[in-house]
Amino acid sequence: MNYKMLGDSDCPLVEVLLDRDEKIKVERGAMAYSSNVELEGKLNSKKSGLGGLIGAIGRSLTSGESMFITEATGKEDGSFIGIAPAIPGKIVSLQVSGNRQYRLNTAAFLACDNDVDYVMKKQELGKAIFGGTGGLFVMETEGTGEVLVSAFGDLLELEVRDDRPLTVDNEHVVAWDADLDYELAIASGTFGFTTGEGIVNNFHGNGKVLIQTRNLHSLADAVRVFIPAQSSN
Repeated sequence: MNYKMLGDSDCPLVEVLLDRDEKIKVERGAMAYSSNVELEGKLNSKKSGLGGLIGAIGRSLTSGESMFITEATGKEDGSFIGIAPAIPGKIVSLQVSGNRQYRLNTAAFLACDNDVDYVMKKQELGKAIFGGTGGLFVMETEGTGEVLVSAFGDLLELEVRDDRPLTVDNEHVVAWDADLDYELAIASGTFGFTTGEGIVNNFHGNGKVLIQTRNLHSLADAVRVFIPAQSSN
C-alpha cells in the first residue's frame, strides 16, 4: 500500500495512492476525498449471495463492526483517496504475513491491502460477556500486506514476555499479536469500582500489544455531566 500521512501528528489523515485497477479495503464512511477512484460498498463477508449476507449480518451482530466495507479501486495510474478515522488520534500501519497476524479491537480497523482480510474468532463466553471488544467474536487478520489501524489519542507499543505478562484496561486496547494468549477479567473489587477500573485484558506469552492513550468512554462520561438534562413537557 502506497500512502502518506497528512495533517498534524494528533489528527492525521491518510492519502493512499492507487494505480489503475489497484484495490484497497476501507472502513465504511472513512473517505474524506478522492480522485479517479471508484467506490463500491460490499458486504463484510468473503462469501457471496445469501451466505455472504448471513455472514455479514453475523459479523455485525457478534463483533459490532459494520455489515458493509468499502472497496476503493483506482481508475487511472496516480489515483488517490484520502481516508480519516471517526475519532481524533494516531494512525499506524501493521505488517501482516503468514506467521504474523493481529487481533483488532472494535473500531480499530481503518484500511488494508486487497490481499489482506480478517476473520472473526470466537471468544470464550466469559470474555464475550465482559469484553466490550465486540462480544462473542473479535477480528483477526489473515493474508499478507498492510493494515492501517487508528486510535483515540496516541498509539503506544508495549512488549509482552513470558516473564513479564501485561494487564491493559480493555478500553485502551487497540490490537495485539494473534499468538498472544489473553483473558478478560475484572480489575478489582466488584466490577473494579474500588479502583475506578473495570474490565482488563491480561496478556501472556511473547509479542506486542498496541494501546491508545485515551479512553473514549471516559471522555463521554466526563462530558456528560456538562450536558443539560432534557426537560419534559
